[in-house]
Order: sequence, then C-alpha cells, then structure tokens
Amino acid sequence: MDPNLIVGFETADDAGVYRLRDDLALVQTLDFFTPIVDDPFDYGRISALNSLNDVWAMAGTPITAMAITCFPKTGVDPAILTQIMRGGLETLNKYNVTLIGGHSVDNAQIMFGYSVTGLIDPNKVATNSGARPGDALILTKPIGTGVISTGIKKGRANDAIVAASVETMLNAGKYAAEAMRDFEVKAATDVTGFALLGHAWELACASKVTIQIDARAVPLLDGAMDLAAAGMLTSGDKTNREYIGTDVEIAPSTDPNLVKLLFDPQTAGGMLISVAEAKAQTLLNDLRSNYPQAQIIGRVLPRGSHSLLVS
Repeated sequence: MDPNLIVGFETADDAGVYRLRDDLALVQTLDFFTPIVDDPFDYGRISALNSLNDVWAMAGTPITAMAITCFPKTGVDPAILTQIMRGGLETLNKYNVTLIGGHSVDNAQIMFGYSVTGLIDPNKVATNSGARPGDALILTKPIGTGVISTGIKKGRANDAIVAASVETMLNAGKYAAEAMRDFEVKAATDVTGFALLGHAWELACASKVTIQIDARAVPLLDGAMDLAAAGMLTSGDKTNREYIGTDVEIAPSTDPNLVKLLFDPQTAGGMLISVAEAKAQTLLNDLRSNYPQAQIIGRVLPRGSHSLLVS
C-alpha cells in the first residue's frame, strides 16, 4: 500500500485518487462497453461522457483521456469507427478534456471507451465511504437506459423514447461535481452498470450504514416502465440481483416492474449524492437548474440488518 493512495479499489469507488501534494491529487478511471444505441456518433458521445462521469462522481475535474477501441478489421465499414471516435472527441472537446492517445485492437465485438485522468483537492473528494446517518439521498437523473437499450435492439423502443434516453445520458455530471464541491459533499457515486440498487449498496457497505430508498420517488425515463413490463431486460438484471444477494429488503407492495428498473444497469447515469439533510433541499434546487428530474429518493440510517431497504 502507498500512503498517497487516498482511494483505491477496496470500497468500489468510481475512480482511484492518488495524492501528489497536500492540495492536489490525481483522479484516474477507465470504462468501455458495447454499443447501446444505433447511431455510432451518439455511441461515441455517450461512451466519452460515461467515462468522464467517473471523475465527476469523485467531485474531480477531468483533464486528459486515452481512447480504448475494439473494432473488427473486416466485415464492418471502417467509417463507423470514424463516427464513433468523432462523437467521443466532440464530447471531450466540449468539456475541455484533451485526447492524448489510446489503443485499438482487432475484435469481432465493437467496444469503445476511455481511460480518464482528472485533478482534485484531496480534501474535497467525494467517496462511497462518506455517507452518514441523517443524510438525504439525491439522484440527479432518471433511470431506465438499460431496458431502453434492449428495446432498441428488439425494435420495441420508439424514436421519442430513444431520443429522451440519449438526451439524458448526454447530460454531463460536470454540474453535479461543481455543486458537490460548493456544498462540501463527502459521499457520492454515479449510477452505471450495477444499477441504482447496486451502487446504493456499495455506498451503504463502504459507509457502514443502511440506505433506505423510496421507490416511488425514483425518477424514471419515459417508456421505461412499459419496456420493463414487456421483459426488455438486460443480463444485468440477473447479475445485479446476484451481486446484492439477500442484503436488501424490498417491501412486498413494491411494483415488480419498478423493482426491475431499480436493478436495471445504466449507462452515463445520474449522480447519487448523500448530503446532510439540512442542505438537501437547497442542493436539490441548485441541481435542478441542470437536472430537471433530480429528486430526493431516500435517506441514510444507522446500520441495520440489511444494507438496503426499499419502501
């Protein structure tokens, strides 16, 4: 162990943090995944933002990125790769992140993403282990991108549903990071592959608390409930349930289709922020200028018999 490693992999945080000096640290992360939308340009944009969000989730500022590309040498028009990389570069440029290189491999399955490096004051890091009893939980963006992605693949998601999902995924975590620094937030995570419940569970375990979520308060993307009811689930529904196991208590009255969405893996999802209850409404009002569907969705309790309670 290195004493300058402030955040490693032990608490399943979104990025690692390494102290360079008392007032400066590096934030480092990487993420890449298969296409979730049909448009290659949008896929590149979403991939870039999904990677940048991991730095913003720590309350950091991303500064450089390196591309990770898996693409077949034959059988797929190379112009598609051009569009993917153009989309990613547009997003990096938009948020003043410098592309400094990358690596590509010949692979039958297309995958794309970035490793990202950011900067942060070591005293202002938001981590999975910083939630405290009495905090309120804020989610900045609606959930449902996983079922919508499956709906796209199976021709069940209409253009309006897809457009709203893409717009939500492209809503950057940058503004949440700025608000987190302003409000001295010490605990946050972005909701991605492990779904809302999986990432809330990581937060609860790292902080040694119980998190209670009001399922009816969780904002949802248009069409997500209908797609969940139609069985448009990803493989993540099963694996995320296995990930948490029996360490969650879900009220029997909870709509089973809503439960599916709570386990639905997200891409470029919202920030789940734990903040002192006295600051929660003011922070929420601030966040809504950039995240109109942001909601207080739960609270942090002293550690009980389960890490998660869903009411």
